[in-house]
Amino acid sequence: MTENKKSAKVALAFVILIGITSLFADFTYEAARSINGQFLATLGASATVVGFTAGFGELAGYGLRSVFGWFSDRTGRYWLTTIVGYIINLFAVPAMALAGNWQVAAMLVIAERTGRAMRKPPVEAMLSATGTRIGQGWAFGLNEALDQTGATLGPLVMSLVLLLHGSYRTGYALLGISVFFALATLFTARHYFPRPHELEAGIGLKTVGLNKSFWWYMIAGGLIAAGFADFALVGYHLQQANVVSKDLIPIYYAVAMGVGAVGALVLGKLFDRNGIKTVLAAFFLSAFFAPLVFLGNGLLVFAGIVLWGLGMATQESLLKPLVAQILNTAKKATAFGLYDTGYGVFWFVGSWLMGYLYSRSIHELVYFSVVIQLVSLPVFWITYSRSSQATK
Repeated sequence: MTENKKSAKVALAFVILIGITSLFADFTYEAARSINGQFLATLGASATVVGFTAGFGELAGYGLRSVFGWFSDRTGRYWLTTIVGYIINLFAVPAMALAGNWQVAAMLVIAERTGRAMRKPPVEAMLSATGTRIGQGWAFGLNEALDQTGATLGPLVMSLVLLLHGSYRTGYALLGISVFFALATLFTARHYFPRPHELEAGIGLKTVGLNKSFWWYMIAGGLIAAGFADFALVGYHLQQANVVSKDLIPIYYAVAMGVGAVGALVLGKLFDRNGIKTVLAAFFLSAFFAPLVFLGNGLLVFAGIVLWGLGMATQESLLKPLVAQILNTAKKATAFGLYDTGYGVFWFVGSWLMGYLYSRSIHELVYFSVVIQLVSLPVFWITYSRSSQATK
């Protein structure tokens, strides 16, 4: 076996182990996210509050990544930042069982997203290092597939709890079990791969600034984020409009996550082969989830949920490989963190606006969602074309 093949196998082992950690982590907080909107509603929160909480949570979850990415690169404490982030990210979930009002519940939702912000940039930097060995699309796609597998199973278990007449609080409390397994797997990864950045193939990275393509990709990704309704608002609508039984809403979320799990594997491989064409096609299709989810019923809503899952998979599995291809800097955690900050700002503004539009006119919400996502497509294409010409 050649040295390159050995390095690729080691890199793949790291991706799988981190992916299993993500599986248990997503089992935990995606199960919670499948009921957060409904739980907030039972505590007296309005649609505007739900939209604001989801949006502000994503703002914290993305906006703070630039800080933690910079900290990781500056100190080299990638694992420390990752572990502390996971602890905050995960323990905020079972704590929801103790929330006595919507204000406390909203703070815990935001705390969970903040912990995710802390651990995301160093993890993405470590995954990017393995991507130079096995392909960026495959590294991020495989991780996302395992991630989404947990995100599929978690809501299913939550739905089972509700179908067995358990309460939302019972569901949150039971998620403490998956928290244990997530942290156990994380510490195993830390033990066997103490310096994962050494897996990176020698490609002559420099400590340089970020090019124009990086900033345009941030704008394009931000437009997608602004028009992509958080599931808290989707779940709120399904319950308030009585489109779907409250016990079945987590199953719909699980379906979306299942689509994401399969989609991430396929999209990752397609991206390594076809590049930007895969990104454009996937985002074009997913942009039409809103009219189906918010204006439809029955099978149309189900189809919209499938497209929502496709959109989530595309964002999580393709945006980072797209950015990773143009990064010529050793400070990747900083770059990914900064990208996520811009993405999070767009997500927050979009979520807040859609929460407001929902209370004003659902049709206006749908128009906003579809149009702003479609506007991103030419930005992606032009940026990709210019960056490709610059590297020739």
